[in-house]
Amino acid sequence: MNFELTVLPVADISGELEVVIVVDGNLKHCFIHDKKLLKKAGFSCEQDETCLLVEKNRLYVGASSLKGADIRRAAANVMKALLGTKYKSLKVATYTNKGCTYTLRAMVEGFILGAYTFETYKSKKNECPIKHISLSLEEYNGLEIDIEKASLVIHKAQITADATNFTRDIVNTTPDDCYPAVMASIAEGMAENTGLSCKILKPKALKKEKMETLLAVARASRHTPRVIHLTHIPKKAKCVVTLVGKGLTYDSGGLSLKPADYMVTMKSDKSGGSAVLGIMKAVAELNLPIEVHGFVGAVENMIGGDAYKPDDVLVAKNGKTIEIRNTDAEGRLVLADTLCYAQQEVKSDYLFDFATLTGACVVGVGHYTSGVMGNSEKIKSLVVKEAKNSGELATALDFNPYLKKTIKSEIADVCNISNTRYGGAITAGQFLSEFIDKEHTDKWAHIDIAGPAFVEHAWGENPHGASGAGVRMMVKLIEKLAKDESLH
Repeated sequence: MNFELTVLPVADISGELEVVIVVDGNLKHCFIHDKKLLKKAGFSCEQDETCLLVEKNRLYVGASSLKGADIRRAAANVMKALLGTKYKSLKVATYTNKGCTYTLRAMVEGFILGAYTFETYKSKKNECPIKHISLSLEEYNGLEIDIEKASLVIHKAQITADATNFTRDIVNTTPDDCYPAVMASIAEGMAENTGLSCKILKPKALKKEKMETLLAVARASRHTPRVIHLTHIPKKAKCVVTLVGKGLTYDSGGLSLKPADYMVTMKSDKSGGSAVLGIMKAVAELNLPIEVHGFVGAVENMIGGDAYKPDDVLVAKNGKTIEIRNTDAEGRLVLADTLCYAQQEVKSDYLFDFATLTGACVVGVGHYTSGVMGNSEKIKSLVVKEAKNSGELATALDFNPYLKKTIKSEIADVCNISNTRYGGAITAGQFLSEFIDKEHTDKWAHIDIAGPAFVEHAWGENPHGASGAGVRMMVKLIEKLAKDESLH
């Protein structure tokens, strides 16, 4: 999709279709040319509601406010409304929240995110027809907008949204087409295109690194595991960030086999690792002045004669022993070793892991919100704040000593599941805390994206299926680290 920025007013720009965002139901605004027709069509100006006036070549969409989240959703729903039409170009004015150009960035992100479709396996495609968007610097409230600043935020929007769609594609790809070796190949190709360095660990190297819990999960699959390490090292980096992602390319549950209906959509269990790949892509293309390392544990959890079993005791890379009571609690085993390896390789100022780790998180906070856990209130607050600023939803889930006792094992150092059905997202996070070393204990946050990563209906700016959860929030957070010296 091509974006063109111009100082010309919207009326003087060529474009097959004009898009008008109706903010807070304000039909009296000077941008609204078709008040009578809109009323006749029953357009009530609700958030995301659209009304296409074909005879006028205008599409109206409602937004509750000029906040970025509302404008992003409105722009995304414009693109969804145009599926199946013949329009190839559109024009639109600039919308800012009291001159803040982040709203312009949100609008551009919305157009790109809303245009996303996953058509790989369909014989008849229904892709978004819009190829060109003209953006006028004519601002909704008549404010003057600096063209260079506007151009920069549009550039950032394109990179961030494209990285999110890149992540969506990986998550949506079927397990027979995206297994650990393929995920590693995707990382290598992306690294070559963006200038990142890329190191891939195969089974022999994983064995040498004593990553036995990860290898145990992979044991019954015909697809051997990989650990991916991507690196972005700019000149004069302001701080160091490490990202770790759970890349379960498919999760059958292992010998603790999932029920049939729970096994559907388990291609999405690679969402955390896919998000790390997307974040690294954006960081490289934005050339942010932060050293960033991305680690992905890419594994397939299957059943077979060589599968690891309930009652096994595994030894993690840091030497801790783990009693296995459920082989479907495998993501935390993969993350345990990958976290240990990441901390061995990089001493970072911030350590974040991303995983579709627990159904309990979805039960607790719903499909659309990520759960943020860790030992540092400051780090958790930073993640939640920047998630909100990026348009994602996240909330902190606090650790407590009573739930920590539920993962105690009588025969090993720790058990891979708790002895209670309650608080499962938190106990999983507390399990991971066992594999965070003293140097990183107050630098780490665990982000459970099980809710928003893959939803089987469209919502907000997100389509059916993969949302790319985690990408925008972490890109925004790393941008914040690049600007705010007090966080170093």
